[in-house]
Amino acid sequence: MKSKLNLDFAAVEKARQAARAIAEDTQRFILQHTSVTIERTCARLLGIDGVDAYEVPLPNLIVDSIKNAGGLGLGLSVYLGNAMLQTGKTPQQIAEAVAAGKLDITKLKMADLFEIRAKIDGIARQTTARIKANRQQREQYLGRFGDKQGPYIYVIVATGNIYEDIIQAKAAAAQGADVIAVIRTTGQSLLDFVPFGATTEGFGGTYATQENFRLMRTALDEASEKHGRYIRLCNYCSGLCMPEIAAMGALERLDMMLNDALYGILFRDINMQRTMIDQYFSRMINGFAGVIINTGEDNYLTTADAVEEAHTVLASQFINEQFALLSGVPEEQQGLGHAFEITPDLKNGFLYELAQAQMAREIFPKAPLKYMPPTKFKTGNIFRGHIQDALFNMVTIMTGQKVHLLGMLTEAIHTPLMSDRALSIENARYIFNTMADLGDEIEFKNDGIMANRANQVLREAAAMLETIRRDGLFKTLEMGRFAGVKRPLTGGKGLDGVATKQDSYFNPFIELMQQGGKA
Repeated sequence: MKSKLNLDFAAVEKARQAARAIAEDTQRFILQHTSVTIERTCARLLGIDGVDAYEVPLPNLIVDSIKNAGGLGLGLSVYLGNAMLQTGKTPQQIAEAVAAGKLDITKLKMADLFEIRAKIDGIARQTTARIKANRQQREQYLGRFGDKQGPYIYVIVATGNIYEDIIQAKAAAAQGADVIAVIRTTGQSLLDFVPFGATTEGFGGTYATQENFRLMRTALDEASEKHGRYIRLCNYCSGLCMPEIAAMGALERLDMMLNDALYGILFRDINMQRTMIDQYFSRMINGFAGVIINTGEDNYLTTADAVEEAHTVLASQFINEQFALLSGVPEEQQGLGHAFEITPDLKNGFLYELAQAQMAREIFPKAPLKYMPPTKFKTGNIFRGHIQDALFNMVTIMTGQKVHLLGMLTEAIHTPLMSDRALSIENARYIFNTMADLGDEIEFKNDGIMANRANQVLREAAAMLETIRRDGLFKTLEMGRFAGVKRPLTGGKGLDGVATKQDSYFNPFIELMQQGGKA
């Protein structure tokens, strides 16, 4: 791609090399550890589901029994495979027996590790085959209907009731939406368990559960058939249950997942060690399932100034890219995030927004970039808000953004009504059509405002990444260099759920997914 901004691609390569070194340094720590969430994910992928009489999820109960016995570092798969050999029971039956207090799988005589791995491997292969079949089904839909050229119009539903969400989602699909994101209920990222079943009560969103995923996927498949185009489904696997929710999404054929390496640390005070360990497996699942991950750099700009801190967004995009690649997520599945959040009062602010978006497109040419709408400076003036969204829509089409999270004219007033959404979709579709090829028709001055701005941001991001490479990612997070938020290495939520792997530890899904399900 020829750079319209006359970008210094030597600086781009320098930044990318620094980000790669940062990710690889952190990866050495990641590979030495596991967590309760990763082991619960294995439990789910091995067929354990449901809750006990007190509505405690069985994956939590069986993993907690191992953790309480000091065996988390050996991993669920060793204990579960051994229990299957010793008792002749299925994983679900074993989990139910553990929940009932009738079986302690940590006290059974240990069989040969080769036999244990073979027992687990058979079930793991069945699960990975199911996920591969889901991916193939998505590809069949896209083969029948074709994939949309240009930006995906991405809208949210957030009623708190999955059945109401379905009504809203079908209406949005009829209005022209391409992606439906079911917003999670407030605070779910801080729950160290995944609720069970269909849910009808949530605050600011709907609980992410496997049954809710299944219900919405079925509804959107119906909408896809009706409208003759594939409607994608998005949810959130950030938080303390990151890989578990990724696994549920893979099993129910979600298409996108909010999945950032740093978001939970910065904005939910989840322990940085726990988050970095969990993001690796969650992204591996998403990569294998063909899910587009959406990262959360846009959140930086809701807490920090979008002009002064633009380089932190770019630095984080570089880091997220490298962690994703280490997890097996190709560039084509990396919805790296950024946002249209410069104050409307700034002279030439639109030029800075356009420069930032064009820069991201040139630096990450294969990524389906996720572009977030103006929210920080929405006032409740719906007429001004609609114009702000129109400018945002213009930048999207001019710079080739792919995942376009639709701006709402009623932002800062209420959760969008269906009529609000219809107006916003109409706005975006009009601009995307009437300006379809504008980006190919225009060039920018080599030494103009936009080129100078982009190269300034690039230089600052490259310098920041060099500093992070020197200090290490954990130290950087302690110092508060992202979004001005400082987090201690041993602080935050969830550190007690981390364990160092023992020599006999194994996770069958990492091995299978790394080899495309053919191991």
